[in-house]
Amino acid sequence: MDTKELIARRVAQEILPGMLVNLGIGLPSMVANYVPAERGVFFQAENGVIGLGARPPEGMEDPNLTDAGGGFVSAVPGAASIDSAMSFGLIRGGHLDMTVLGGLEVDESGHLANWKVPGKMVPGMGGAMDLVTGAARVVVAMQHSARGKSKIVRKCSLPLTALRRVDMVVTDLAVIVPSPAGLILRERAPGVSIEAIREATEAALVVPDEVPEMGFDA
Repeated sequence: MDTKELIARRVAQEILPGMLVNLGIGLPSMVANYVPAERGVFFQAENGVIGLGARPPEGMEDPNLTDAGGGFVSAVPGAASIDSAMSFGLIRGGHLDMTVLGGLEVDESGHLANWKVPGKMVPGMGGAMDLVTGAARVVVAMQHSARGKSKIVRKCSLPLTALRRVDMVVTDLAVIVPSPAGLILRERAPGVSIEAIREATEAALVVPDEVPEMGFDA
């Protein structure tokens, strides 16, 4: 599998039956493809949809059915369309079990920066700040490095999304759990050594005696 699929499949393992889950745009949206329908999960988007399904086959897209990033999605039985006030009420009211977001940087304190690169135009901050603050659990799904530079850093140089520590970071190399003691290396990607992860990571890692490889559903 390619790196994006690996990340999405591993994140899918964190989603339990019956959860209400928000998926960010880009890579996080792929997670829905690897959560079995029988798990009874409802995916939510800030633009007012509960019950998102996977991207429809080419030619079957409905221009009225998109995620918050404008990507085409399908709807599962029981899906609902709500207004933005209700959508953000769910987020700010603490009703989301989990959000999965992309990231530009995560630092040793577990802080996430994912909404703005200084000097580059952005259409708006989106719902990321609300999601990181309001969701019961925050999982970051991102590549470990970009343009040869680690995205797991000592201290974020980009504007923070929120002051809350995220709960888990899943990259193409590792599963990392931020904690008061630092960034704990929980799992390695298949075939990736601890040494390779350390070399690719700017931040200090807390490495347990045993670090298993990632596991995946069949």
